[in-house]
Amino acid sequence: MKGDISSSEDPSPAPPSAVGPPDRGRRRDLLRRAMRAEVILIVVLAIMVAIFTGLNPAFLTQANVVTTLQSTTEVGLLTIGELYVIITAGIDLSVGAILGLAGVVSAIVMSGIGGSGGSRLAVGLLVALGVGIVCGLANGLMIVKVRIAPFVATLAMLGVATGITLVLTGGAEVVGVPALSVKIGNNVYFGFFTVPIVVTLILAVLAGFMLHRSAFGRWTYAIGSNVLAAQQSGISVGRHLIKIYVLSGLLSGIAGFVVLTRLGVGSPLEGTNDELTAITAVVVGGASLFGGRGSMLGAMVGAVMISSILTGLIIAGISPYWQTVVSGCILAAAVALQTLNRRGQERAA
Repeated sequence: MKGDISSSEDPSPAPPSAVGPPDRGRRRDLLRRAMRAEVILIVVLAIMVAIFTGLNPAFLTQANVVTTLQSTTEVGLLTIGELYVIITAGIDLSVGAILGLAGVVSAIVMSGIGGSGGSRLAVGLLVALGVGIVCGLANGLMIVKVRIAPFVATLAMLGVATGITLVLTGGAEVVGVPALSVKIGNNVYFGFFTVPIVVTLILAVLAGFMLHRSAFGRWTYAIGSNVLAAQQSGISVGRHLIKIYVLSGLLSGIAGFVVLTRLGVGSPLEGTNDELTAITAVVVGGASLFGGRGSMLGAMVGAVMISSILTGLIIAGISPYWQTVVSGCILAAAVALQTLNRRGQERAA
C-alpha cells in the first residue's frame, strides 16, 4: 500500500472536485487513452475468436458461446471486486476461497431447512451474501486497523476460508440443494442468456457506473494514485478501503451462490485458483497493479478474453491442467509490459 492508511479518518470527505485529475483537459486525455486501450482489447478478442474458430468451428457454436459466457460469470463477478481493490493499489487473494466457502455454507443451510424451493433459495442467497460480507470485512479490518499488508491479510483469509470449507464438507460435495436452483442457473433464454449471465452484466454496469461516475469511484482512484494526497484532500482513506474489501467479499459471495445454482451442489473445490484468473483479467484489461488506473469495460473484456482462451484450449484438446499455467503466463506478460511502460514514463519524465 502507498503511505499510511490509518492516519486520516475524517468523516467529512472533500468535494469530488478536490480529488482526481486537476483539469478537464487531462481528464479527457486519460479517457481517450482508456478508450483506445479498450478498443485494442476488443479487437484482440475478435482476432482470438477468429483463430479459435478457424482451428475448430465448434468454438463459435451457440452451445459453446453460452458455455463460455457461463464460465465467465464466475470469474467476471470476482473481477468486478478485484478491479476496485487493485485500483487502490491493493490485492485480494481470497476471492476464490470466499466464493467456495459462500457456496458450501449456502448449500449446507439450504439442505438443512424446510420450505419451498424458492424460499430456501432466498435464504441460501442471504447466507452467501453474509459470508462474503463477513470475510471482506475481516480483510478490510486487518488491512486498515491492524495494518497488515493486503497481500498477507488476504492470503491469510484464503487459508482460513479454504480450511473452513474443507472442515465443513470433509472434501465432499454438499447435496440437497433445491432442484429449482439448477433451472435458474442453467436455463437459456433468447438463445444466449442465462440468469447468471444477466446478473453479471447488470452488476458490471452498476459497478462501472459507480466507479466512473460517482464520488465513491473518484475517491477509489485518488487513493490508488496517491494515498497521502487523498488523505490531505479529506478522504477517509481507512474507511473507504474497508468498504472496498467488503465490496470484493460481497461479490465473491454472489459468485459463490451463482456457481451453486449452476452446479446444483456445493463443491469445496469451486473457486480454486479463481483469484489468479480474476487478477489476470483485471491486469489484462488495463488496470495497473501500482494503483490509480483501470476501467470496468476493460476488466470485463479481460474476463471474457481469459475465459475464451481457456475454453479454446479445451476445444483444441489441450489438458485443462494447463489452464493455470496459461493464466499465470498471461499475468506475468501483462505485468512485465506494465513495468516496462512505467519505467519508460519515469525516464521520459
